[in-house]
Amino acid sequence: MTSRIRAAGFPEEEIRARARAAAAGIFPGKADYGNSVFGAAGRGSGDLLEEALLVPPVFMPERLQRLIELGREPTHEDVDLTTVIGGLRSPLPLFVCAFGSTQVVGTGLGSTLSRQAGRIGIPLVIGENVAPVNGYSTPNDGAYSTLIERIGAYSETVADGIGGVAVQQSTEDADAEVWNLVYSDPASAPLLRTGRLVFELKVGQGAKPGLGGMTMVGTAEAARLSSLYGTAEVHDGASTLRWASPGTFTEEILRHQVRMMRNNFPMARTWVKLPPGRDVAAAARVAWDAGADAVTVDGGEGGSGWAPTSFLEHVGLPLGECLMRIRPRSSCLLASGRIWEGARAVKCLALGARAAGLGRAALLAANEDCNDGLVSLVAGIELEMRMLISALGKYAPNALCTEDLFFPANDGRCPFADQRAR
Repeated sequence: MTSRIRAAGFPEEEIRARARAAAAGIFPGKADYGNSVFGAAGRGSGDLLEEALLVPPVFMPERLQRLIELGREPTHEDVDLTTVIGGLRSPLPLFVCAFGSTQVVGTGLGSTLSRQAGRIGIPLVIGENVAPVNGYSTPNDGAYSTLIERIGAYSETVADGIGGVAVQQSTEDADAEVWNLVYSDPASAPLLRTGRLVFELKVGQGAKPGLGGMTMVGTAEAARLSSLYGTAEVHDGASTLRWASPGTFTEEILRHQVRMMRNNFPMARTWVKLPPGRDVAAAARVAWDAGADAVTVDGGEGGSGWAPTSFLEHVGLPLGECLMRIRPRSSCLLASGRIWEGARAVKCLALGARAAGLGRAALLAANEDCNDGLVSLVAGIELEMRMLISALGKYAPNALCTEDLFFPANDGRCPFADQRAR
């Protein structure tokens, strides 16, 4: 029997818990898996998006111009939020982020999200591993939405000429030839014919930059997948950790991948998903120069999948810093990471993003109300965005720029020069 020692200044109980749990201690609790979505709760001070203030001017020449055009005083209802997101027409500068095979999206919630996103008309991204884990058209266990089910649910509800679906591909999706299957599938033909099908190359994500996909599977499923993925017993009991390769990228590999996508799938749009790495600006430039229609960046706050807690709390740049580093020109940059209300979304637009992605917020809303939850959430964000943009004396998302922001930690100045070009 050892005596109980104290560790002043150390997180004693966390250390003791890790001593009891071994490898399981570096992950969120097993009870949370399948019932929770994981991403950084917030990095505290230094989050540029949280610290920045939206600051209206006194004199508003663009409001005067709008007044002349309308023949009356303009209001927030006169803000035109329509935009083009990576080649897709959208009624709002918003999109639904990638949700893959994570269990929390199971039992039909993937199709529920797809259906509601289609009703709104905003683009939807279908994440990695859906086909390898849940099935392409026939679910492995009958409970989860397959890839084609999600595409079909969106296509059934979206109006002609707007929106679109982006199908993400990681290394394991490439092994399953997911893009080849989708490109030739009759279910995706209506989107393909109208230029509303996108293939997004996943280089990484916010929750675990530098790591591949991770999930917990049952013992029998782990045995079935052991020849395709890495597996290890982490938690005692019936669950096994399953992980995949993150893929290897250099400038030349990324450039070649984008060009290959454009050559092999000429009718599909081409997007690239980047993690919040220190060279994210260089990676974005390579993708755009190679012909990508859009680059998506997840800040370190992003992600909806299982990851070691050290990654959630300590790895990756915050979204605001990613936007500062990339400084988009006329290229299309999409941003995601703790977007759940209008102010944070508008700040992303002012820092150069074309649209902001709803991740965990979309999932929570759809789970709250499977018929209208996401629709209601977006309606509120839309109203906030109209009011905020109007208060800044502007009437379109692409009119926003860094002059609309005040940075208290930088004497009010934006760390990079004003960028009006989109």
